[in-house]
Amino acid sequence: MQVEPYLSFEGRCEEALEFYKKTIGAEVTALMRFKDNPDSGKAGEGCGPGATMPPGIDNKVMHSSFRVGKSTIMATDGSCNGKATFAGISLTLAVDTPSEAEKYFTALSNEGSVTMPLGKTFFSPAFGMVADKFGVHWMVIATPAA
Repeated sequence: MQVEPYLSFEGRCEEALEFYKKTIGAEVTALMRFKDNPDSGKAGEGCGPGATMPPGIDNKVMHSSFRVGKSTIMATDGSCNGKATFAGISLTLAVDTPSEAEKYFTALSNEGSVTMPLGKTFFSPAFGMVADKFGVHWMVIATPAA
């Protein structure tokens, strides 16, 4: 059993995928667009039975999957309402060294909002928190040496 986060970027999924590829080395492993759904042309059908999708959504991301290190994260454009919210959850990016932590923290901070600057704590040689430019909350931590 495993738990994999599923993020809804509400119209900015493709932009987010490109950002994560550049900043944290994400590898996109799957991408399906709404136009790829065989039911998309039927009245009242979108992502599933009874779902109605807004016009112009054909080229938006219905489902994607990407890997960061050993982790899989899934993402979508959702209903493309432009109001992505990621309240109450953070993704943790655990790396081996403080220099790696600084590299990824700086990249994720670009156009984002630093919640806690990266610095030494009692539990890590480098830990910080940031909401990236999409509003996804990240905790970046260099795992302490054993």
